Order: sequence, then C-alpha cells, then structure tokens
Amino acid sequence: MTDQALASRHSGDWRFWFNEQRGTLLALAVFVVMFVIYTSNHQAGFSADVVTTAANKGVLLALVAIAQTFVVLTAGIDLSVGMIFVLCNCVASYLVIGTALETALGIIGVLATGLACGALNGLIVIYGRLQPIVTTIATGAAFFGVALLIRPFPGGDVNEDLADFLTGQLPGGIPVSAVALLVVVLVIWIPFRKSMLGRVVYAVGSSEPAAYMSGLHIRRAKFAAYALAGLLAAIGGLFITFVTYTGEASSANANTYTLNSIAAVVLGGVSLFGGRGSAVGAIFGALIFRTIGDLLFVFDFDPLWQPLFLGMVLLVSVCLGSFRLIRLRNRLDLFG
Repeated sequence: MTDQALASRHSGDWRFWFNEQRGTLLALAVFVVMFVIYTSNHQAGFSADVVTTAANKGVLLALVAIAQTFVVLTAGIDLSVGMIFVLCNCVASYLVIGTALETALGIIGVLATGLACGALNGLIVIYGRLQPIVTTIATGAAFFGVALLIRPFPGGDVNEDLADFLTGQLPGGIPVSAVALLVVVLVIWIPFRKSMLGRVVYAVGSSEPAAYMSGLHIRRAKFAAYALAGLLAAIGGLFITFVTYTGEASSANANTYTLNSIAAVVLGGVSLFGGRGSAVGAIFGALIFRTIGDLLFVFDFDPLWQPLFLGMVLLVSVCLGSFRLIRLRNRLDLFG
C-alpha cells in the first residue's frame, strides 16, 4: 500500500471517529465553557470545595444518564430508572451499615436489587413484546411501591466512614466521586462498548430488522442493556445514600432523575432513535444540566422561575433529539 493510500485511509478513519464522537466532543466543550463561567462567578472561585460539591451533584445524574443510555441505544426508553434509583436508595439506607463485611454485603445487595429490576424490565419488553415506555411506566410504579413499603418515611443510616470518603477529596483536591465515575466508565462502559454484545446493541438500535436478518442475538443484547441500566441506577441510588446519609421514597426525586436523564443523553449526543451515541457523552450532558442549575443559583435567578427554566431546557433537549424525525418527509426512511 502506497504512502498516499495510507494517508487517505488514516484521514478517513479520523473523519469517521470525529463524526461518531461529535456529540460527545460538543457536550464536553459546552460543559467546560459553562463550568468556567460558573466558577468565575462563584464567591469561592475555582476551589477544591466548589469542584467537589459540583462533582458530587453531577455524578448522581451522570450515573442515571449512563443507565438511560444503555436502553436508548436499543431505540427504547426507560422511564423506571428514577424509580430504581430511589428504591436502591431506600434499600441502601437499611443494608449499607455496620462492619466492613456487613457494608460490603449490603452494597452487593443494593446492586443485586437494581440488576434484578433492570432484568425484569428486559424480560417483559423482550418476551411480553410490549413497548418499553409502557413497560417501564408500569414497573416503575411497582418499584416505587416497594420503596414506599421499605421507607414510608425518610430515615435510615449508612456507613459514615465510607460515605465521607466517597464524597470527599483525594490529595490535590481531586473529588473521589469523579474518580468513582471514571472507574464505572472503565470497568462497565468501555468493556461493554468494545464487546460483541455492545456492538449488537448498537446494531439493534440502528436497525433491528437488519440485525435480526444478520443472525445477531437481539434478545440477549436487549436483556443486557436493560439489566445494565438497572445496575447503573442502583449505583446512583447507592451514591445518593452516601451523599444524604439517609433513604427516602421520594416520587419527586424519581421523576426528576428520570426526566433529567433523558435530557442528559440528548445533550450528550445520544440519538433517541438508537444506535448512536456514547455513555461518555451522556455524562457530559448530565454535567451540563447540573451546571445550568448551578448557574441559575450563582446569578441569583428567582427560585420560583428555576423549575420553569429547567423544564424549557428539557423540552428543547428532547425536541433537538427528535429533530431528525421532523426533517424527514417519509417516516419510513427511518427504517431504511
């Protein structure tokens, strides 16, 4: 192969990579600009405490956004992620306490709860042949009912030493929560993305009929996506327990995290039609959404108007995610 051919091939590879990661790179750039504006106008400036507080809040939504990403990549949507998040928060407030061994077993129990919830969603969607939005609305209501049974009133406790560590700082002012999020990406997302199962998930989201005709294991891929979504929501529920030191079956929290996770994946460049996007982009989308709220606080925006403004951001995000459908003259082109 000649040097010119090699150069052309490498150029094509870079163009393909940039096109695939365009949404993630744009979300990263927007987040950096917004965070610089936020810290520049904060009374404490760009300090370790400000960054750690922002990281602790941002990681919560980022974990739920990653959970949503797994399902959205299959061209589905999970409206139960917030309920699983709250359910695991309530479970953690009972189990993640005591000695190191008891705490470890409690964490395993919380993760198993989220994994089981996600697996149940997957089984119903796959074998019940129901629409994901209908399925997850129903299961979400059931999950929230269980959370209310566990925690009819806010309360509980958590291993304070572990909570203080995970919400604190490493030497140099590095937030432990940000490192924990990085570990989640390295241990769960990247191996999944590079695996055959991950490729099948992308193929299913791009065109399920084509994936089926190619002999790919569609059911296995969908089941893995929903199960992993439950697992990531459980990690988020575990982390909010470390932040708040308590458990609460809050429908407001559940609905907020569900809707905001959808906005985060869209802001991060994940297509609502499936088959395109990355959990890394969804993370930056979540950080953007959180930073918008922080900017409203820093600029002393009227608290009564903040929910309306954030709701408009959510609406615009979903509309942008559906912009491709608006541009199509024939909706059958989506399946072409």
